[in-house]
Amino acid sequence: MAQHYEAAGVNLEAGYEVVSRIKSHVRSTERKGSMGNIGSFGGMFDLASLNIKEPILVSGTDGVGTKLKIAFAMDKHDTIGIDAVAMCVNDVLAQGAEPLIFLDYIATGHNIPAQIEAIVSGVAEGCRQAGCALVGGETAEMPGMYSGGEYDIAGYTTGVVEKARLIDGTKVKVGDVLLGISSSGVHSNGYSLVRKIVADAGLDLHKIYPELDATKPLGEVLLTPTKIYVKQVLDVIRHLDVHGVAHITGGGFDENIPRIFQPGQGFCIQEGTWEILPVFRFLEAKGNVPHREMFNIFNMGIGMVLALDPSEAEEAIRILASHGEKAQIIGSVHEGDNEIV
Repeated sequence: MAQHYEAAGVNLEAGYEVVSRIKSHVRSTERKGSMGNIGSFGGMFDLASLNIKEPILVSGTDGVGTKLKIAFAMDKHDTIGIDAVAMCVNDVLAQGAEPLIFLDYIATGHNIPAQIEAIVSGVAEGCRQAGCALVGGETAEMPGMYSGGEYDIAGYTTGVVEKARLIDGTKVKVGDVLLGISSSGVHSNGYSLVRKIVADAGLDLHKIYPELDATKPLGEVLLTPTKIYVKQVLDVIRHLDVHGVAHITGGGFDENIPRIFQPGQGFCIQEGTWEILPVFRFLEAKGNVPHREMFNIFNMGIGMVLALDPSEAEEAIRILASHGEKAQIIGSVHEGDNEIV
């Protein structure tokens, strides 16, 4: 045992226990192309096994942000890993890429094996939902950097798409419809404002607010994992000519939808064509946030937007419904400024 290292605050034995605890979670994410095992210096993947003629690799990295503060307050750590995966894989999906591999980085003040296992179990669940392999990661124990029981998590993913099927927004045209796919909740953006609203309004994370959910306390509602859209959206992409895909993350509608547009293009969103989830009505009211501003911060019940020709919208909705997804036309692409009416 490294006694001097332990005296400095680093418990190597706890680190070894973490590796033992998470091995089964990692194995559960294996897919075609997976190589190697946990504990290697680098994660490997056999790209040749996919038989892609002109592979384009698309990579993304992200974290969970201050949603972690809600997890700390609730002492609930088994879903935050899903968020870490979702924020990465949904981004590469926007280019039409299928996520292949995922790696995580967890930094903590003190290594608590059961807590780390809970986090990684969520990462593994997210990988299974996305169909990608958890091929590696790092757990860094850094005494003095984090308060007791607190940690940070970030993730990285690489996906692949045939060059001819790459979605880069260049096909988006005036007259395209915007198809919105429902979100599961706040996802993983805007939590600095969420926490301010909770604090300023004197809300209790452990209290049930019937207007939100009659069975879950506020904290659990806010910890609802970010939805992973990979399998259902890839199914649409395989069957239809999708012109653009926007992941509605930080910056809400105003920042993310225009990222797929050409110069001079804007959106016209028809409010009322989808359900704005109760959590957003709740936050808007408790925080006295202007209604229009909410669309510039949160996803408002729409986590992913597809741009495609109106003639293909009905089939896209049908395909998504076969995956259990709610989707509807929420607007269109036009010339000029962005509008929500």
